[in-house]
Amino acid sequence: MFVTGIVLAAGASHRLGQPKQLLPFRGTTLLQSTVDTAGACGFAQLLVILGGSAEPIRASVDLAGADVVANASFGSGCGSSISSAIRRLDPRAEGVVLLLGDQPGIEVAAVRGLIATASGAGIGVCRYRDGLGHPFWFGPDLFADLAVLHGDKAVWKLLHSGRFDVAEHPIDATVPPDVDTWEDYDALLARDRTAAPR
Repeated sequence: MFVTGIVLAAGASHRLGQPKQLLPFRGTTLLQSTVDTAGACGFAQLLVILGGSAEPIRASVDLAGADVVANASFGSGCGSSISSAIRRLDPRAEGVVLLLGDQPGIEVAAVRGLIATASGAGIGVCRYRDGLGHPFWFGPDLFADLAVLHGDKAVWKLLHSGRFDVAEHPIDATVPPDVDTWEDYDALLARDRTAAPR
């Protein structure tokens, strides 16, 4: 399948006061870790959406192999980043996988399992032990809806709308944390310290 990976990394990090994309994690940064994971997934196309702090991110993160999309409307929520990405989709795309740039705990196996489980569905989502979470899958029938998203939690609204068939990919783990606050970051580091050795 021709699958496009989309890494959402346009946030302005207002609650942290500095670019969360560049916070240290496992010897690199949050965003680099996520981009490296995305690169290992074998996507036919990889889009990285930048907005806030785009210049220091470009200077610090290796984005080779990815198409960088600038979202000038990043302040209006992640919906604008998704719609920006859809406008840059390769016409051969048979589905997209959304990854959060501030959620580095996603594993390659989770992405591949999601694609295998959800490739025939409109929407795919990961079912963790403690609830639903990213990454998300969207089939081509959803591209028009994704192109007009706005605001935050937009994909969750699509998921819960009842308009589309939804496939859940089970993962025997808890939802990997994303980072919006310093407390989130501390929790991520603490979780990573107690994880099994890699």
